[in-house]
Amino acid sequence: MAPMLKTETPSKTHTTLDQYPTDQLVSAFVEDQFAAVNAVRAASAALARAVDAAATRLLDGGRLIYVGAGTSGRLGLLDSVELYPTFSWPRERAVALLAGGTQAVYQALEGAEDNFEQGASDIAAVQLTALDVVVILAASGSTPYAMGALEGARKAGALTIGIANNPSAPLALQAEIGITLDTGAELISGSTRLKAGTAQKIALNTFSSSVMVRLNKVYGNLMVDLRPTNAKLIRRSIALTVLATGVGEDDARAMLEESGYQIKVAIVAIKKAVSVDLARQLLDRSRGSVRLALGE
Repeated sequence: MAPMLKTETPSKTHTTLDQYPTDQLVSAFVEDQFAAVNAVRAASAALARAVDAAATRLLDGGRLIYVGAGTSGRLGLLDSVELYPTFSWPRERAVALLAGGTQAVYQALEGAEDNFEQGASDIAAVQLTALDVVVILAASGSTPYAMGALEGARKAGALTIGIANNPSAPLALQAEIGITLDTGAELISGSTRLKAGTAQKIALNTFSSSVMVRLNKVYGNLMVDLRPTNAKLIRRSIALTVLATGVGEDDARAMLEESGYQIKVAIVAIKKAVSVDLARQLLDRSRGSVRLALGE
């Protein structure tokens, strides 16, 4: 019999969890989450390698493909969905594959994760190229659906990044870049939606945000490539333009309206005192870098 995975092993520190008073129960769950932060911190070097490798391909037109089952799949989906409003990353270049399909977003379909062939089929259906980046998540690191997708992605020549929560997991070992988030035993044995899921969320936030910085979606620490799709984001666009240029709100709003609420274009036009059209040309020449377009 194979040894039990660390993520499945019952915790030795809270063996009477069901008898805790509520304040102690809540405290135990909160304190246990700090292990997620430490696990991601320990994986920082691997995350940095993944960022650099992914940015190279994405600058040349590749896509981000997220793959997972259950909690891992939903976390990948969440990361993919948030890239458009936050960074104007094209929706067609952020694809999420979840074991069980769309239905699994709202309803747990636990059996779907056991289908190796479906993972391979789903990854084949997105017609990968060598420029694509495939991020595959599985707490166990051996989920058949995830492993099927990994095999298909490797055959297609895409960059594969495997994120797992158990040391020496096949997913991390067989991916081009493996990231191990060693979160250990869960407070409720085997419930990897707890700190294993938290670690995956932190890792995904770190990975995708860092990639977007490398892709010139940020100026300083300002979110200058967001898509203002509601009133709140329009106000944020104005505030960001004011912060970046030092002009008043009225001037910032006017330039944003002229540029179609493209913050980077508005910043370059204001700071260089050039037309919107020329600002766009400068940004195009600098591959979207505000700093390079300004000659800074």
